[in-house]
Amino acid sequence: MFQRDGTLMDHYVHFHNRLNVFSSNELKEKHELAQQSFLRQGITFTVYQDNTGTERTMPFDFIPIIIPPSEWKRIEKGMIQRTNALNLFLEDIYHHQRILHDGVIPKELVYNNNHYYSVLRHLPFPIQNHIFLAGIDLIRDEHGQYCVLEDNLRNPSGLSYVYQNRFVMRQVYPEFFQSHSLYTLENQLMYLREAIMDYKPQNHSGSEATAVLLTPGIYNSAYYDHVFLAQKMGIELVEGSDLVVKDHKVYMKTIYGPERVDIIYRRIDDDYLDPLTFRKESLLGVPGLFNAFKAGNVSILNAIGNGVADDKAMYAYVPDMIRYYLQEEPIIPNVKTYFLDDPEQRQWVLDRLDQLVIKNVGASGGYDMLIGPHANEEELILFREKIIAKPHQYIAQPTIKLSRAPAYQNEQFYPCHIDLRVFVMSGEKTHVIPGGLSRVALKKGSLVVNSSQGGGGKDTWVLKT
Repeated sequence: MFQRDGTLMDHYVHFHNRLNVFSSNELKEKHELAQQSFLRQGITFTVYQDNTGTERTMPFDFIPIIIPPSEWKRIEKGMIQRTNALNLFLEDIYHHQRILHDGVIPKELVYNNNHYYSVLRHLPFPIQNHIFLAGIDLIRDEHGQYCVLEDNLRNPSGLSYVYQNRFVMRQVYPEFFQSHSLYTLENQLMYLREAIMDYKPQNHSGSEATAVLLTPGIYNSAYYDHVFLAQKMGIELVEGSDLVVKDHKVYMKTIYGPERVDIIYRRIDDDYLDPLTFRKESLLGVPGLFNAFKAGNVSILNAIGNGVADDKAMYAYVPDMIRYYLQEEPIIPNVKTYFLDDPEQRQWVLDRLDQLVIKNVGASGGYDMLIGPHANEEELILFREKIIAKPHQYIAQPTIKLSRAPAYQNEQFYPCHIDLRVFVMSGEKTHVIPGGLSRVALKKGSLVVNSSQGGGGKDTWVLKT
């Protein structure tokens, strides 16, 4: 909101002026009303600790992140560029593998990756597109430079919170919208439905395809997200037990009898999709689903095997993918990343553990991560042992001085670190939802924005003018 010298950013002037009109009591009442709105609507997520799950409402902060038009245009172009390159990479490694043969990416990073499935080699993917929905996490450094922190190409969650943050803002704080011209969200899920319907399977005949959203069920941490998206797109929400495969075709059980399913937007991990092909003990998936996909009778979104591209180790090579496939320079750069498989880099990192961020390449949600400057001696020793035991399982990154935004919690304003998850929808066309999910580390001094680690959400405004 403010420049280094304490002056207001131009695009926050109107908001700041309106904010100053509210009294302390009015701010407190509105804040409480906003939290109650999330509770009443059942907008929750689940935190998993010690093998137990605790359901919580998403903490909400009313001070929006405001993005001026010029900044957004650059973000939008950068996200489309990155998603296109990642999709070309996925199509390549499951077919010709040119990028591996040309030595741009080490072969072992692909072949040794748990999310690379050789059974997918040379199979046709609908519209040659693997990424129906991407969630790409951005941060800004102390110089105001946007950087990509992480790519989420499997089952990115949080899109429902983008809408609910805006809904609550308009309900509780309508005054703020009077002096701003924003890109609206109301029609954005129409693009998502259009994109999903582009993925008609190879053997589909007829005009309209039938799509469903496959959820693991009510105990999944993102179940609210699943319900919201299915309702807004006008497609059925199903669990594995609602689907059956016969003659390599997928059918949904209904009170009128079985109905053919053409497209499955799944929110279940690859390993649990089909107990006949992947994990035998899975009770979440559909027996025979993979063979139905292989026969060209059903499309699965996001595509199976995408995890090889959003692995934290592969992340470092995305700029090289952009140069290789698109012959362009990356519009939004990466954060510097160190590979701990390399003995020299590993030793350099081990000597500076208290200065760096260490991440498990296969973990998400802020789990199994060390933030060196905030770690105690016991945590530093533990991660040193982990790195030495399994160096290939970890990467290191510098502790970036993330940009901060004001937050209002416990009747006071204070600065919090933030990031932005941008959602990219891809069918025959690619579309970026204006804004995205701004996540905020509400614990004072924290760098972790994940909801599972105490983070919350903010509304994200993209100005038209």
